[in-house]
Amino acid sequence: MSSISNYLEAAILNHIYRGNIGGTVFAQPSSLFVALYTSDPTDADSGAEITDAAYVRQPVTFGAPVVGVAKTTIANDVLITFPAATVDWGVVTHFGIKDALTAGNLLDHGQLTVPKSIMTLDVAIFSVGDIEISRD
Repeated sequence: MSSISNYLEAAILNHIYRGNIGGTVFAQPSSLFVALYTSDPTDADSGAEITDAAYVRQPVTFGAPVVGVAKTTIANDVLITFPAATVDWGVVTHFGIKDALTAGNLLDHGQLTVPKSIMTLDVAIFSVGDIEISRD
């Protein structure tokens, strides 16, 4: 289950309901990146993102939405591989979708189904379909 950030909530509301008032149209990000966290980023983006010098957010693309009975879901459509850890990252518990390689805005976030302990030289990998964003 994923959760939309405060930033994106406001951007969507402004775009849909106020787009013609004061230039509040939301510009779609040109690229999206997966960030890894050792704590819940929360809707306010206050979690602990990995800080290893070798860590870098990875680009992500998503397939077309799948409309189900209870929810509509998108999932990553390519393999995502992070660089090998040069120090212990701890237990990675959450992911975030960001609109920039560094800094930027958190758009969505979620808890990993199975938290993963990443030790020195380990590589975090997400197979196709592992990162799901859904709305009901």
